[in-house]
Amino acid sequence: MRVVAGSRGPPPAGRAGGAENVIEQTVASMLLPDAGAGGFATLAAEGYMLVSWWKPLILLLPLLVWGYVVSSVYDKHAARFHLPREHWNTLHLCVGLAAFVVPLLIPLAEWWGVIVALAAQLAILSVSIFSYPLVANKDERVPERHRVKFSLAEAIAARRAKSAATKKNAETSELEITDADKTRLPPPERETPEFELRVAAEKLVLRAKELRASQVDVLPAKDGSYVPSYLIDGVRQNGEAMPPQQAVPILDFWKRVAGMDAQERRKRQSGSFKVRRETDSTDVYASSSGTQGGMRLTMQFDQAKAVRKPIEELGMLEAQLDAVRELVSEPGGVVLLAAGSDQGSTTTTYAITKLHDAYTSNVQTVEPERTESMLEGVRQNVIDPLNPDQDFAKTVRSILRRDPDVVSVATLPDAETAREIASGDLARSRVYVAIRADSALAAVQLWVKSVGDAEKASQHLKGVIAQRLVRRLCVNCRQAYQPSPEMLKKLGLPVDRVKQLFKKGGQVMIKNKPELCPVCNGVGYIGQSGAFEVFPLGETERGLIKAGDLAGLKAELRKRQLPTIQQAALRLAVEGVTSVEEVGRATAPPPPKASSKKPTPPKSPAPAS
Repeated sequence: MRVVAGSRGPPPAGRAGGAENVIEQTVASMLLPDAGAGGFATLAAEGYMLVSWWKPLILLLPLLVWGYVVSSVYDKHAARFHLPREHWNTLHLCVGLAAFVVPLLIPLAEWWGVIVALAAQLAILSVSIFSYPLVANKDERVPERHRVKFSLAEAIAARRAKSAATKKNAETSELEITDADKTRLPPPERETPEFELRVAAEKLVLRAKELRASQVDVLPAKDGSYVPSYLIDGVRQNGEAMPPQQAVPILDFWKRVAGMDAQERRKRQSGSFKVRRETDSTDVYASSSGTQGGMRLTMQFDQAKAVRKPIEELGMLEAQLDAVRELVSEPGGVVLLAAGSDQGSTTTTYAITKLHDAYTSNVQTVEPERTESMLEGVRQNVIDPLNPDQDFAKTVRSILRRDPDVVSVATLPDAETAREIASGDLARSRVYVAIRADSALAAVQLWVKSVGDAEKASQHLKGVIAQRLVRRLCVNCRQAYQPSPEMLKKLGLPVDRVKQLFKKGGQVMIKNKPELCPVCNGVGYIGQSGAFEVFPLGETERGLIKAGDLAGLKAELRKRQLPTIQQAALRLAVEGVTSVEEVGRATAPPPPKASSKKPTPPKSPAPAS
């Protein structure tokens, strides 16, 4: 309701609200007795501008959007992954209060005042909007696929995928496949046999990705069926068996995609391709070979990412890291890198190789079949086992004759290669040899046996590094407990210093109901860490190796109080990285080889004392 400036008389006839206008004029004259007609008009105009409906609406809209994001996205995300909700909610409330109060302190009479107030409000709210993703996405409890993202394209793709998933009994092609020739393979027409094969083949890869598998092997069983075996954090998990009439076309499909000959069933073949689902792109290395019961197909996912880790992230203790750096600083000699199958040998070999400056030194590798990842500045020599013109031992000998500074041999395929290494000029060239062994002592024993001469094998041996992988506890669902003194004594841990340990969970409480942990899918573990033993070898140790006294070597290393793999793994358990049960599984001795002798019946157990 407005007042006409300078109007002192009664309101015009027929105009409603005259009495109210009189009251407004009286109040105005009381507040501004000296204001003239122009002054009162200015005050009235300012009052009109202050109550304009669009101004508070503009300032209210960002608050509504911010409130929705904080309450419906961030708070639920923090609750799902057990992030500190109270701290974040306190921050959000403080930011929201500031975003409400600060614009009120800015004059809004002019249009520019509204713009300044809106800019200040958006700047304040951005602290809350952007700080949560920056911190939460770095938390190890939040898996990569559940990180908060601001990409509109990804949000649209995720919504479309979710909408497609809700359609029951709708078989769809979900993967974008790029074959070995970098050609994208579009899905065939629906309701055709080719489309059904495409969907069935995709399910094999999709299941592996769902389980976080680093590798899947499809191999024939005794009954003629084919069983997929998924490698998840170093542990095998079998999938649903497939009849051969269903499995063989699927294997042939992926062989063709990888550039292999689908008709070849016996010879070893390999190739690579790429699959993409929404925004998740995966490089796949595939290999096939014949077995006694049929054909075997292996697919490895994103191996380059898996082996691309710095030495500090492998799991070594601080003292072990210092010992490794000291070994690297010394020129010449042989260092053995021992690990079992699927125990991180390539990752450690690459990490130690990268400790050398490839731009000031001649650093090379010798690798079988292919390079797992490109090493900057390093010359990587690949030996094709199917090529009769290439020989591993001869290649190693040729490289060592050129006096390189560093050579990393990714595997020890035969005794001839070991002899070529031991015969090289090891006073100048440092050679790292990856060897298949479960412990440092076993690696030394195998090295001496391969060289065939204990004196020659020990002459330039500078050290041995052995490792096993343990699964990391899921920090989102792990459970703390207080170990008993008897348990700690049995493990060799100090009773007065270890107050709690952790075990796997697999479930979390969501709305007071136990549900499978969304981070680890109920497994209780996610990811792996290495447990190492690092043994630098001096003249004393080399003398014991030369004499064939492995028992004396073991006693000498124990005298130096260097941690073994089991002791390093227990240290990880004390730190909450893994569990005691996982330490027992990972460090258990390998099962004995099958014997042809008829097993003797087990004896009756003795009565408990």
